Amino acid sequence: MFTSSALPTVSKRAVLSALATITLISVTSISNAAWLENTLPTDKDAVLSVGVNAMAVDTAYDMEDNTEVRVLPGVFYDNNRVYARGAQAGVYLINDGVNQLSAYAQPSGSEFDPDDANGALQGLDERKSSAAAGLSYLRRTSVGGFRAQIATDVLDRSGGNTARLTYLARITKGNLTVYPSAGFEYHDADYNEYYYGVSDKESADTGVDAYTSNSSLNPYVSVSANYDFSENWAGFANQSLSYVPNEQFDSPMVNSRTESTTTLGLLYKF
Repeated sequence: MFTSSALPTVSKRAVLSALATITLISVTSISNAAWLENTLPTDKDAVLSVGVNAMAVDTAYDMEDNTEVRVLPGVFYDNNRVYARGAQAGVYLINDGVNQLSAYAQPSGSEFDPDDANGALQGLDERKSSAAAGLSYLRRTSVGGFRAQIATDVLDRSGGNTARLTYLARITKGNLTVYPSAGFEYHDADYNEYYYGVSDKESADTGVDAYTSNSSLNPYVSVSANYDFSENWAGFANQSLSYVPNEQFDSPMVNSRTESTTTLGLLYKF
């Protein structure tokens, strides 16, 4: 009997990437179909917010300076059919106020620049961030939201797949809204092998121990806050912290049990 496990690794990666890309293209086409006009009416009062974010990423990699600062644009928009939330963009398949199913795409993965690494790690190959596409389902309840996501690497940097389970809450007081969340993120072996594995060739060239990784489950917590200064201006902040499990921590490329990201942003609402 033919099974997916009989496919070569490269073929499985290509199939998953192709399926994710086809899904996004199909969903975008469906969103313009006539039947969607009734099921997902457009919110004509949707507000477009555009701004800039300063992000400090404290990586688990063994680097000369573990904190990298990035300045990125940010876009927030949701008209009940399509949405943009920072670096993530998607299309709703279901959005009835309780159940929310969407197809989305966003940047994913870590970045490892050997020029900034410590010691013999400078001889390793570069690891690049990628783009992921997948499906997200959110269930709203009286005690908060529960979200499940699954995605695959569409640029085939790692060829890996990820999944995430999250609990989300919302607390509003005046102009301040706080969004605490917690959950688990799954990385498959292909993902971890690309970002944390050390090949035999790299080991022979650098003296760094060879390392092969397996799949992992990373617990994380996050708190976001939005404050409306005026009708048009708002501030945004986020603090996230992820625990690095043994499958990643045991890599000779890693020297920290945690990864964190701190973001501060300013938004203008049109």
